[in-house]
Amino acid sequence: MGRKKTAELPEGNPPTGARQERKRTYNLFEAAAVYVSACAEDNQEQIDEAAAWVSPEALSFGVNELACRAVIALARERDESPQAVARTLLGLPAA
Repeated sequence: MGRKKTAELPEGNPPTGARQERKRTYNLFEAAAVYVSACAEDNQEQIDEAAAWVSPEALSFGVNELACRAVIALARERDESPQAVARTLLGLPAA
């Protein structure tokens, strides 16, 4: 009994169907950046698109990371604490 041979494709050349079906994948930070900027611009279509790129949990993590980085950057720029900047951005009184 012999082994069955399967046709091998040259490396780097997926079958035509697979090449056409391949979708672009997005990482959670890319999704978060598009999502947050779309929210700032009130662009519901782009919000929905970015929300579909990753799981809700991943998007939440990415949005949180973006918020932290933005607050830190503003705090450094303003020479204030991150807490003071966050409270100001949300319209809360100083603690």
